[in-house]
Amino acid sequence: ATDTINVIPQDFFAELCEQIIQHLNHKIPGVNTAELCQRIQTSGIEINVGDLAKIANVISFLFSTAARNNLSTEELVTSLGSAVSTLPKHAVQVIRHVWNEQGKSISAEDARTMATVGQFVDIKWKLGVAMSSDTCRSLKYPYVTVTLKVADPSGQITDKSFEMTIPQFKNFFRQFKEMAAVLETV
Repeated sequence: ATDTINVIPQDFFAELCEQIIQHLNHKIPGVNTAELCQRIQTSGIEINVGDLAKIANVISFLFSTAARNNLSTEELVTSLGSAVSTLPKHAVQVIRHVWNEQGKSISAEDARTMATVGQFVDIKWKLGVAMSSDTCRSLKYPYVTVTLKVADPSGQITDKSFEMTIPQFKNFFRQFKEMAAVLETV
């Protein structure tokens, strides 16, 4: 992880840390590591989204643990222990600064009760028609493609896509109508 942190410019690392704090404060549903990774790559840095997601998980764990234990900035840096010597200086400075400025905004109670399930962020859908395939010249087969954007418990935002036949979509829609009806009674 420290090798990957070494290649991340300080401003991008600070943005990652700030997004994690915002996620822990329930101000944003998650950290969009794919978008941040693309911006880092556009700046000329070679990094993959999986490595960035691992760093986000480590920093999220660090901040949530610090909040649970109500650590001061100095206690947080001390708790990093031997990692301080292996972490790049800019990373330790960013962690110190972000925690000092925004760490106290995370309540210990919120850190203890962080969701253990994902959180819905967005949904996109499209209707398509398969016209033909290599085995069938005239399909004319309609389908619905749904893409759910979900933030996992650590805040990583991922897209989950799936296709449904029209009967499957009608069943999906019926279940959503049932949920809406139940919510109306609450």
